[in-house]
Amino acid sequence: MKAYLAAAVQMTSTPDLERNLSQAEDLIQLAVNRGAELVALPENFPFLGDEEEKRQKASTIADRSEKFLKTMAQRYQITILGGGYPVPATEGKFYNTALLVGPQGEELARYHKIHLFDVNLPDGNTYRESATILAGKELPPVYRSETLGNLGLSVCYDVRFPELYRHLAQQGAQIFFVPAAFTAFTGKDHWQVLLQARAIENTCYVIAAAQVGTHYERRQSHGHAMIVDPWGTILADAGNTPGVAIAEIQPARLEQVRRQMPSLQHMTWSCTVSL
Repeated sequence: MKAYLAAAVQMTSTPDLERNLSQAEDLIQLAVNRGAELVALPENFPFLGDEEEKRQKASTIADRSEKFLKTMAQRYQITILGGGYPVPATEGKFYNTALLVGPQGEELARYHKIHLFDVNLPDGNTYRESATILAGKELPPVYRSETLGNLGLSVCYDVRFPELYRHLAQQGAQIFFVPAAFTAFTGKDHWQVLLQARAIENTCYVIAAAQVGTHYERRQSHGHAMIVDPWGTILADAGNTPGVAIAEIQPARLEQVRRQMPSLQHMTWSCTVSL
């Protein structure tokens, strides 16, 4: 693993697929121009709109998203994570899928989100992700890269389940992806502290791409895409407008923190997560 720059992209996606992909490419290019070699896009980067419309367009969104990610990776010679897009499954539903693609356009890792966001919030908004999405049946993978480190995948609501990240850490993860479309209501209180907690308790970097602003009707996202180091220090924060959070991933820093705070070595039990 070498030292390199990573970028967490922050977007305001809408129901307009082509507009979203154009916005994503502009932000990817911005990140690359600033030296990023690893780029993460947020959950719902190609489409954030009505669930029924997403169901109807899922196949098109999936095809366009995968082609887009592979094209971007090859064009800019980067490794890129597409944080979440619908992939048709069974029962008329689809998987919320994160895809990691290498510089040659090759698929490196794929993860179907396992924790579905079914909540009634105090602000009056109700979310039922399970109405259209099928929960993944496999724990997220860790992709091992000699140059970029061991990359653990997750998506948004997963961040509230620490056992998932402990599992990734036990599988050797050094960097967690947390691409998200965190609601404005929950994000103001929970987003930053959850990311810092996952970083601190596992002594891992966290790269958290995010959605921001108003997408349609009452749907608003918190923003603040960020990169957090293994000590819990926020290295970069994209604020509340579209943009990128860029910071250096340093193997020496990772080793330093794990040497000074060897909590992973002090565990007296092994985390097992059942689905």
